[in-house]
Order: sequence, then C-alpha cells, then structure tokens
Amino acid sequence: QVQFVESGGGLVQPGGSLELSCVVSRVFFSIQSMAWYRQTPGKQRELVAGITSSGSANYADSVKDRFTISRDNAKKMVYLQMSSLKPEDTAAYYCNTARATMSDQWGQGTQVTVSS
Repeated sequence: QVQFVESGGGLVQPGGSLELSCVVSRVFFSIQSMAWYRQTPGKQRELVAGITSSGSANYADSVKDRFTISRDNAKKMVYLQMSSLKPEDTAAYYCNTARATMSDQWGQGTQVTVSS
C-alpha cells in the first residue's frame, strides 16, 4: 500500500512563503512522475504542479512563477516551494503520483491558510 505523508502547511500572510514536503513510501518513486494537488471544500481536487522522474516540471496557470516543485529521489520526497501566496491559495494540499485519481490512496494532506 502506497503511503504519502504531507507536512509544512500553516497560516501565512498574503505575500508570504511556505515550503511543503511529502515523503512517499512503497512505490517505485524514482520512475514515477509526482504531483502536488489542492482542494477546497465543495470543489474538486486540482493539480497544482507536476514533476517527472527526470525533474521536468509543469504548473497550473494560477501558480506559475510563484510555486516551485522539486524532488529528491534518494529520500523519496517531493517538495513544493510556495511564494507570493494569495488568499485563493488557501486549501488542503496533497501529493501523489501525477496520474492519481480519487480512487487511489491519498495521504491526510496539509492545510495552507493564507490570511491577514
């Protein structure tokens, strides 16, 4: 069973920064494309950023130039550096493989709240 443990969320003021971390277990991590997702109550979970096994990244338009995804294959970890945060970035953030569906295994997520 694949496990994802996300951390690093919290309360931050608009314009602030946070770095999220995710440790992954029980998956062939080094060959998987990974991604960060976010979800707010009543809305569908959306892909925020993805990264291939070789490190190529892609981003949702809403976070482009503000968020940076990275990975450490040796540690089986994925990171999301978030800067210039906006209130609309408030959400629960999750990591998973890049093609995860809601029927797949998910972690608990980490809550990010952007508010003054």
